[in-house]
Amino acid sequence: MLTYETCCLCPRQCKVDRTAGERGYCGAPDRALVAKTMIHKWEEPALAGNGGSGAIFFGGCTLGCIYCQNRAISQKPVGQEMDSELLRKTMEELIAQGAENIDLVTPTQYLPTIVPALTPKLPVPVVYNCGGYERVETLQELDGLVDIYLPDLKYADAALAGGLSGAKDYFRVAAGAIKEMVRQTGAPRWNGEKIVKGTIIRHLILPGQVENSLKVMDWIGENFAPGEVLVSLMRQYTPMEATKNLPPFDRRITEEEYDSVLSWMYLNDLEGFIQEPDAADAAFIPEF
Repeated sequence: MLTYETCCLCPRQCKVDRTAGERGYCGAPDRALVAKTMIHKWEEPALAGNGGSGAIFFGGCTLGCIYCQNRAISQKPVGQEMDSELLRKTMEELIAQGAENIDLVTPTQYLPTIVPALTPKLPVPVVYNCGGYERVETLQELDGLVDIYLPDLKYADAALAGGLSGAKDYFRVAAGAIKEMVRQTGAPRWNGEKIVKGTIIRHLILPGQVENSLKVMDWIGENFAPGEVLVSLMRQYTPMEATKNLPPFDRRITEEEYDSVLSWMYLNDLEGFIQEPDAADAAFIPEF
């Protein structure tokens, strides 16, 4: 059951009563906070298409990644308060502007508000864009409501996950969550050059952490048949204020690092998307 009372929406299971003003790890209240809406042209081409994704950025996050590019809105819950009715209207306005999909960015902490807004079915795919750190029980409540899952698979290394995102159990949790996502969507389905159903696993290569990335590619290759999922191999890591004095996270990744992981991705018979070198540019970070 998706509820703000005794909140167990995310794996941290804080069990606070957000309706009574209590706040858990994410700090979010019992109403959705929308930090930004936009036609987002920079998602994977198979998602953005010609019209762009209808991105709804929610304030706050259940992870705590110190290198987060959306830190201005992720580290604390900020944004315009919306109930389910207003959120639905916002989705319909984005579609009227030409959005190819509705892209829910970091939505987990507000699912009790979001889920009613998804009924009746929207005329475009619904994308669940998350950090991968999700409860299977929560995802099961979304079965049939989400068309495309877009999770990160950030870490296979527990120490790295604990140090950078405050979640030592990240890999175990994300692995189970992604299996549930794929169970719901099945293999990718296309309408021309656009994906309309399926799971795309994003992996951001971190500087100096090639071994972590290779283990992530291995896990995907071992657990899914060729073509069952798509992989988006990202090179857009950009040092943020919190990492400027934390080597090696104070630099961008090298060509050698990216090429090493890309080669390993292909050796695992994984299909998907790659990024150009200029993706690692602060200019691509939305202004909040």
